[in-house]
Amino acid sequence: MLPVSVPLHGPLGRLSRLAWAAFLGIALAGSLQLLPGSGASPKLDPRAEVCVVAPPTPYDPASGLALLAPRPVPADARCPVCGMYPARSRESARWAAQVIFDNGDAQFFDSPLSLFIYLRNVARYTRGRGASQIAASYVSDASSGAWLAANAAVYVQGSTATGPMRAGNLPAFADAAAAQRFMRERGGRLLRASEISPELLRRLDSGTHLDH
Repeated sequence: MLPVSVPLHGPLGRLSRLAWAAFLGIALAGSLQLLPGSGASPKLDPRAEVCVVAPPTPYDPASGLALLAPRPVPADARCPVCGMYPARSRESARWAAQVIFDNGDAQFFDSPLSLFIYLRNVARYTRGRGASQIAASYVSDASSGAWLAANAAVYVQGSTATGPMRAGNLPAFADAAAAQRFMRERGGRLLRASEISPELLRRLDSGTHLDH
């Protein structure tokens, strides 16, 4: 503790003593809160307390689509990883992704990056669900906007293209030839889904959603 000189006499001394006593009282109260059994709540990482509420979208039999077929992104669907509304992004047709659970419920994502983050820990982002319940996953073809099976698509990492969040990029393509045409203009390297590792996702995820 730094030495403090407190005047002892006169009005100034009296005020100084009162101020010093108040300071000591506050310091003592703060220290008591740190003692075991004091009832004080531990300070939590804010990221552990704030989560995105994005319930799955139920399957609509009236849509005419097969139970596990890809479907248009609803306007009110939120990405369970980042909280964005994928359908409201101007680039959604080239970046959106989705998973379909075995009962036909769907979760929608703003980008393949968010999809792969989600697949690493499904239960963290959708309470009561697990990876074993996912029956299909799709990404948008960055060239045409058509839906592609996520495991069959080819991805480009490290290009000048950025996703809707202006962060890490993993645009998807139907085949290696389409990806290479894109790479000639925008750079990057070609990846298969099996090569998208947790370490790569951590580098690309500037919003620390992996720690959500």
